Amino acid sequence: MKTRIIECVPNFSEGRDPQKIKAITDAITSVKGIRLLDVDPGEATNRTVVTFVGSPEDVVEAAFRGIRRAAELIDMRTHHGAHPRMGATDVCPLIPVSGVTLEECAELARQLARRVADELNIPTYCYESAALRPERKNLAVCRAGEYEALPQKMGNEEKGPDFGNHPYDEAAARTGATTIGARDFLIAVNYNLNTTSTRRANAIAFDVREKGRPAREGGKVTGKPLKDENGKPIMIPGTLKGTKAIGWYIDEYGIAQVSMNITDIATTPLHVAFDEVCRKADARGVRVTGTEIVGLVPKRTLIDAGKYFLRKQHRSAGIPDEEIIRIAVKSMGLDELKPFDPREKVIEYLVEDQNAKRLIDLTARGLAEETASESPAPGGGSISAYMGALGAALGTMVANLTAHKAAYDDRWEEFSDIAEKGQELMERLLHLVDEDTAAFNRIMDVFAMPKKTDAEKAARAEALEAATLYATEVPLRTMEAAFEVFDVVSAMAEFGNPNSVTDAGVGTLAARAAVRGARLNVRINAAGLKDRAKAEALLARAEEIDRLAETREKEILAIVDSKI
Repeated sequence: MKTRIIECVPNFSEGRDPQKIKAITDAITSVKGIRLLDVDPGEATNRTVVTFVGSPEDVVEAAFRGIRRAAELIDMRTHHGAHPRMGATDVCPLIPVSGVTLEECAELARQLARRVADELNIPTYCYESAALRPERKNLAVCRAGEYEALPQKMGNEEKGPDFGNHPYDEAAARTGATTIGARDFLIAVNYNLNTTSTRRANAIAFDVREKGRPAREGGKVTGKPLKDENGKPIMIPGTLKGTKAIGWYIDEYGIAQVSMNITDIATTPLHVAFDEVCRKADARGVRVTGTEIVGLVPKRTLIDAGKYFLRKQHRSAGIPDEEIIRIAVKSMGLDELKPFDPREKVIEYLVEDQNAKRLIDLTARGLAEETASESPAPGGGSISAYMGALGAALGTMVANLTAHKAAYDDRWEEFSDIAEKGQELMERLLHLVDEDTAAFNRIMDVFAMPKKTDAEKAARAEALEAATLYATEVPLRTMEAAFEVFDVVSAMAEFGNPNSVTDAGVGTLAARAAVRGARLNVRINAAGLKDRAKAEALLARAEEIDRLAETREKEILAIVDSKI
């Protein structure tokens, strides 16, 4: 069953006092099970974006504690900053990460908003997917007029908060109002400009943001704004769907920026937004000099960007993720203002258990020595998967070398696709290195289970059958992945750079060894299954793959021999 994880990204109206910021984050992490991923204070905005993850129940409790502590420490009557704001905790979105739907997050957000109003006496609005009114899906509608408008909004049936809608008082003056909601992943990004002009930055922002700019008489900036029959401004849409943007000047950096929220990263990926802002800036005589990501991004955002820029260069994208991300960082200037460390900005890296020991993180010598030790794992199953990974790596190497050769410039994309396939197979097989050892350890754990009573014996037998099935399926998956490696090395033996044909040949031998070695593990583990029908089906599939692999090996080696 998939682990239930949600992310919370509250924005607190304090970016200058480290002690206050730490007190708030300490309140958040006082909830056991919460993992604090990022704390990103901004001096000019006087705002801190905090990111943490955990189970739905833990995250909601941690958010409540953070909101409570912020209300105790931040007095909105004295707050000033460059960013729009309405309360000590300005916004608090819940974001589904794993095993939780957006609808479930929306309901949790509404419950949290009610609790904050009832227990902390802080007025709350609900926005995005948690909105109780259609127009309040838009954060800007909830925050209209910002903190200064609260005296007029509170107590008003139409404009007042969803919860805690009482007349404006001293408590509300101190805490302001908080907007709580649920949304999909949002990327907050600033594009650095080689200008100090907020007006130019705003013009570029209006060019690209989905809302666009007001239409004016004669199409002139000084023209009277045009309105429709209902008296609402007529807008000229911008070029990027699912984006919000404004221009501002940042004293800290001495430059103007286009500040953007990408609310639909599937429709408008980061690299597409970057290129479009560059295009619109250039049209106005301005240049984008770099990019600043606020908070965290999903790994796929940088992978997609890196691959996009590699393709623009006619370069193979079948390289390790770390290299692809490095291309993304350099292409968009993510490190212009300060160092950009993916390990601190990519959510998947931060969620990883940094203390977990993995075989694939060992050096080549380390893995060999660990295998040679008196421990029964890693054993033949893990080594079979590793041989398959090496076979895929060799095929990928030939594809990348070929794609980069001038003689193959007209076919670079073909070899890049093959390299990407090889890279994906290598990663899959490397994962199986550790999974095979985990399968063995799972069986060992069963043997430690109690077996005194009939109930304990039954539970132990059931667990052993499940663990044995898992230990049989894992090497079968290794066989299937290693068999796919033949497609990569075959193409490279036949069409790749002839100078590397023997590398394709060795990759073939490694893949064949992986298939044969993993088959031995399928056979020995299947022998322990009580469900013989399932065991025979797994054995039949393993036999079929082994037979086909033998044929592919002979075919590919024949090609290799013909070219030596």
